[in-house]
Amino acid sequence: MFEIAGTPVAKGERKVIPIPLPSLYSEKRIDMPVKVVRGKRKGPTLFVSATVHGDELNGIEIIRRLLQLPQLAKLRGTLIAVPVVNPYGLIQHSRYLPDRRDLNRSFPGMQKGSLASRVAKIFMDEIVEKADAGIDLHTGAVHRSNFPQVRANLDDAKTLAMAEAFRAPVLMHSALRDGSLREAAVEKGVPILLYEGGEALRYDEFSIRTGLKGIVHVMRHLGMLPKSTYTPKTLPTVTVSSSKWLRSPQSGLMRSFKGPGSFVKTGDLLAQIDVPLQQEVIEVHAEFDGIVIGRLETPLVYEGDAIFHIATKEKEHTISHLEALEALDESSIGEAMPSLLQDPPLI
Repeated sequence: MFEIAGTPVAKGERKVIPIPLPSLYSEKRIDMPVKVVRGKRKGPTLFVSATVHGDELNGIEIIRRLLQLPQLAKLRGTLIAVPVVNPYGLIQHSRYLPDRRDLNRSFPGMQKGSLASRVAKIFMDEIVEKADAGIDLHTGAVHRSNFPQVRANLDDAKTLAMAEAFRAPVLMHSALRDGSLREAAVEKGVPILLYEGGEALRYDEFSIRTGLKGIVHVMRHLGMLPKSTYTPKTLPTVTVSSSKWLRSPQSGLMRSFKGPGSFVKTGDLLAQIDVPLQQEVIEVHAEFDGIVIGRLETPLVYEGDAIFHIATKEKEHTISHLEALEALDESSIGEAMPSLLQDPPLI
């Protein structure tokens, strides 16, 4: 019998299971809500998690829509949906936990460790240990937006297959980071994708729909949902292996000319920084060919601020798949987004 936190879930059942977490000053219990959907037929177990960082909201909406899909009536296997892994941070609009630790640097956790470590341990025991694969949903930080992208260990065959099935606009090889959920899951033999899209404390419709479609594509790849005869319109996937943040050379007010998803070439004008009360304008140019996968959204910048995140194909900052990038650029991301949003709903 499949169970989470001591609650059994039979085949064909749906259950909401509140996993108790450490309480704070009051006696009111804090829970990590989990929705389990079990198909009537055998299949793999996939977990989809969001809000490991408490201020990253897009994933909550992605999971809400995922659980409403009529296709789940044909589910094979088990879907474990965890929309709020870090309820402490969500309540406080904060990336972190009350102990000021980053949950995504606290895995696999310890039962007698810090608050963050204890939450990580609970998530590993109750969710990761019972799954065959996982998808963890994230956004950019406060005032930083990310173009929809999947980050994964592309050297692993199973992970690579899942990542390609997702069909994100950008697929980036990303090494495992100490203390991250990805690292802890991989050590347990659970392949996992990290999806990034949008920015903290904001809903981004393009990122939400791209993430939702990606999860459904992966579930079909895993045999959890029937294959679709409908061929969706998607942007071409650009696979990159490295990235670099360009930093502001001057404090001032920035006017950006390239947004997330833009293809840039060496020397392209990315932004101008105006120095208040001075007749001075500083130009920021691309240092290499690539695609903008992240950008600072607030106009006010300080010297040294990370302002443009640009990904490239090779470590020496050259792109070998220019035709794919140019297809992204020629489609004009601003025009491509509405066409994606108008696609039929994942049938």
